[in-house]
Amino acid sequence: MQRILALLDRMPLLHVVILGLLIGFSPFVPEPHLIEKLRMLAHGTLTRPLDIFDLLFHASALLILILKLWRVAWLRNQGQGSGA
Repeated sequence: MQRILALLDRMPLLHVVILGLLIGFSPFVPEPHLIEKLRMLAHGTLTRPLDIFDLLFHASALLILILKLWRVAWLRNQGQGSGA
């Protein structure tokens, strides 16, 4: 777990935001793959391995972005709570 947190700490926030938004929501037109695959999952039509991989690929970029933002907020909160 410490290695994952250290890796998140080393990633520049701007890079994570850019990649998370680009990969997470591409292609932008006509509809992001993530939205399409989530809709397929909700309807029970997400059965092809390529579609499942596509969902995981696009969702992982957003998951990394969410984890990075959580980590930045947590570290900032830890710094304020120390009484410094």
